[in-house]
Amino acid sequence: MLSDVIDLRDFYATGLGGIARQAIGRAVEDIWPDLTGRTVLGVGYATPYLTNFRGQAQALISVMPDRIGVLPWPEGEPNAACLAHEADLPLPDLSMERVLIAHCLEASEHVPSFLREIWRVMDDGGRLLLLVPNRGGIWARTDRTPFGNGQPYSLGQINRILRDAMFTPLQSVHALYIPPTRRRFLLAAAPAIENIGRRWLKPLGGVSLIEASKTIYAGTPVGQRATKRKYVAVSGVARGVISEGKLVKK
Repeated sequence: MLSDVIDLRDFYATGLGGIARQAIGRAVEDIWPDLTGRTVLGVGYATPYLTNFRGQAQALISVMPDRIGVLPWPEGEPNAACLAHEADLPLPDLSMERVLIAHCLEASEHVPSFLREIWRVMDDGGRLLLLVPNRGGIWARTDRTPFGNGQPYSLGQINRILRDAMFTPLQSVHALYIPPTRRRFLLAAAPAIENIGRRWLKPLGGVSLIEASKTIYAGTPVGQRATKRKYVAVSGVARGVISEGKLVKK
């Protein structure tokens, strides 16, 4: 059974979910240590990791797929989250400098068109960071967490998918080495387990993180439909807003 937005929210509110957020968030920040002044998009359920960039990014937006639902984000502040079909994002062409995808690709029924839509909204010098369950990790082998739902991937599979969608893989890392258990003694030892895993057990991490850039010399496939969209307004996006299909920076 695939997770919806309530399942995902509740998972990250648990002790194990908090450890997962810290371990994966550390890997995200290692790849993107400073996003000051950037336009940043999160697709799927990426808000646990987007939060790390608040105060840095010039515009910070979360788009959640209609198949999982949407929750307002950030809590207690102007909303910067919206609901959309993953292959029809409510954003202008070339508007995002960084795109973070989490809890999305593994359950997508439209992977090629989804990634082509990401390609469309990304700036030509932008970067994509994709988080997916690692086929070789233990987290993909149990459905007690969101990382055990949907399709896990090997690095080879993801690299082929990205190249087919006109992205160039740049680097990859793994994270989340603690077993998916709620036993207190293991949760308490999570920082040490993560450090050991990052140094000695790299291929066994529960999550793969792959950074990629656009392959901008590739041509648009014949028959690609024109993108004439009526964009959805998203208000209160950090120091910028989306209005009538344009990203207005403040």
